[in-house]
Amino acid sequence: MSDRAGTFDGVHRRNLSKLLGLVHLEGPLSRARLTGATGLNRSTVAALVAELVELGLVEERAPDPTNRVGRPSPVIAPHPDVTAITVNPEVDAVTIAAVGLDGRIPMRERVEVDHLVSPEETARLVADILTAWRSGPLSRARIVAVGLAVPGLVRASDGLVRFAPHLEWVDAPLRTLVERATGLPVVVGNDASLGALAEHLFGAGRGVDDIVYLNGGASGIGGGLIVHGMPVGGAGGFAGEFGQNRPGIASRDDRRATGGVLEDEVSRARLLEVAGLAGADEPTLAAALAASDSPQVSAELARQRRILATALANAVNVLNPSLVVLGGFLATIAESDPDALAAAVAEQAMPAAAEDLSLRVAALGEDRLAIGAAELGFQALLEDPLSAAEDSAGAD
Repeated sequence: MSDRAGTFDGVHRRNLSKLLGLVHLEGPLSRARLTGATGLNRSTVAALVAELVELGLVEERAPDPTNRVGRPSPVIAPHPDVTAITVNPEVDAVTIAAVGLDGRIPMRERVEVDHLVSPEETARLVADILTAWRSGPLSRARIVAVGLAVPGLVRASDGLVRFAPHLEWVDAPLRTLVERATGLPVVVGNDASLGALAEHLFGAGRGVDDIVYLNGGASGIGGGLIVHGMPVGGAGGFAGEFGQNRPGIASRDDRRATGGVLEDEVSRARLLEVAGLAGADEPTLAAALAASDSPQVSAELARQRRILATALANAVNVLNPSLVVLGGFLATIAESDPDALAAAVAEQAMPAAAEDLSLRVAALGEDRLAIGAAELGFQALLEDPLSAAEDSAGAD
């Protein structure tokens, strides 16, 4: 392949990227469907598929026996061994997962902590777990990158964590630390921005081009924006920090933190408190709140829902999205009374901005951050499968 040069080489690489991207986003596709989707001729698609098979990025499967119309066409699927490792450090736990190019999550481990983990400790933890997985369940995996979803401001140019307030990280060289610990390429992004990307590509926002996404986690509230189908990061990559906005609170009785920002008022910690839990993952907290008949629980959910509605109405007025997606504990708040939340947002938003608005909870649930971080990890491979696969083979 080294004899390819100039324009032909560029077109060839783009075509490889197009095919790999299609089976990654859509799942297994027949050669016939790939031909139709790309506009390439059958022989070109067959040659490209053969090359991706040779690179170990896809596998060719037998035709679907139920398809009896015309000549059976082989099915092309992402190779199940191609994997990204994802990491989400939080104030109460570090969650590490393995995500396949085919969307499966064969491994996940939540390591609960009773202290704030440092960037160095996070890197060591990732390396230790990855070593154990490589000698066991991921012994056959082809790990292409590590993607980190961090609850803080991450500089887009180099992955430096400028400020993760709840973790107390300032200018943390997390990418460098994890690269040294694992020997793998590392990419770092804001957790909520990656959640927005995941929901846009695979979840509640699939097929929607203008989305506001808010993520509620142990570290507070972050957000992500999709505008005209493209993620919006801002000049430095710091866009979407909805949790740091000053909320409008109509009733003085609803305020809990004098002069506080949104995430001080709409708070996972406050929900844990009324639920009587010292700590919990997302499904456990949601189940406890849903099962409770305590007046304190219903009152706190209603209070947080009122404040959240005002924050969402402000976002709708400024950005005019067609969809708002809520993840984490914000999804739990929304699901406690979705009609009340929608009505409160509509009441406070400009009618024209909200007339076609939909409110949805994250469809990917607790997988959203892992899938978003994996997407960041797969980016180089998807953009140039030939170079990325050769680099990966050289590293092995």
